[in-house]
Amino acid sequence: MRNLLRFIIRYHFVILFIFFETLSLILVVRNNNFQKARVVTYFQSTAGYIYNKIDILTEYLDLQKANQKLAAENTELKNILQRMYRSDEVFFYSEHDTVYRQHYFYTSARIINNSINKQHNFLTLNKGTGVGIKPEMAVISPEGIVGVVKGVSNRFATVISLLNTDLKISGKFKKNDYYGSLFWDGRDYRKVLFREIPYHVDISLGDTVITSGFSTIFPEGILIGTVYDYEVKGGNFYEITVELSTDFKNLDHVSVVSNLQRQEQLELEQLFDND
Repeated sequence: MRNLLRFIIRYHFVILFIFFETLSLILVVRNNNFQKARVVTYFQSTAGYIYNKIDILTEYLDLQKANQKLAAENTELKNILQRMYRSDEVFFYSEHDTVYRQHYFYTSARIINNSINKQHNFLTLNKGTGVGIKPEMAVISPEGIVGVVKGVSNRFATVISLLNTDLKISGKFKKNDYYGSLFWDGRDYRKVLFREIPYHVDISLGDTVITSGFSTIFPEGILIGTVYDYEVKGGNFYEITVELSTDFKNLDHVSVVSNLQRQEQLELEQLFDND
């Protein structure tokens, strides 16, 4: 209390000046319509500016929730399309159509751990067996392929990244269907090698490479990347460098793909393998 009295005594001239200045402004505004309108306009403009900044901050803080919602909606749309594709009442597909002879179910997940600077890179997802994720399911992003599920627990899953020298993917050219195998050589995280393409195949820089569908894991037609460089090696085959469409440094939400006919296909193929 004593300190407060000392402060008032020391600065009483300043306090009186502020008081009378404020009182004068109030009287001017109350008794002058023009000044009153200017003050109201100023305060409205200031309040609008502050509300706009608060709204921008709120939108920024809600981005994560919005991304999760969009990922869930995107997954639901994919599932709706897959259910439509399986219905003979909606579409009729020719026998040679490999896309729609295999049926897939998509589950959204978020990446909670990721590495790109090792020879054997892995990712961790925030979902596991609790939502039906199992080993050897494909993992894709809106930009292209990501990897294959390796291990699962009730709430988490580990994924062998495409940036893992142990993983090979079957791919093909979109323009002519020539297929081969793709793998990462452990160098540039934006590029993989594409081999087993005969030298007589017409290749151009920028050609699109997609999944071939020749496995029970990845659906046909998932984007892998584009031709960055190529050369003939071994006399009969190309060695092609493919620039990946997926930026593994900028991954957040992905979709885990389950092939609903995988087990049936594997059992049938196993019969022939045993002959």
